[in-house]
Amino acid sequence: MKAKTLLSIAAISLTLAACSKVSKENYDNLKMGMEYTEVTGIIGDPDKCSETLGTKSCVWGDDAKNIKVSFMGDKAIAYTNDGLK
Repeated sequence: MKAKTLLSIAAISLTLAACSKVSKENYDNLKMGMEYTEVTGIIGDPDKCSETLGTKSCVWGDDAKNIKVSFMGDKAIAYTNDGLK
């Protein structure tokens, strides 16, 4: 029974990892001027956002693999990535 539980946990973990929207393919679909809702439609809800002087900066992912998008007036004005292949 214990082996079956471990196997189930491993299968779920692999499935979740495969579902990550932080990917090169999704990054390549981002375009300047996209609205926040369009960006989140492609890569999901951000892991964190901060706001300074009317500019909102959001990050999806972690330090090793991420997408960063800056918005002004709800429009993407810049985006970068780290660790995507």
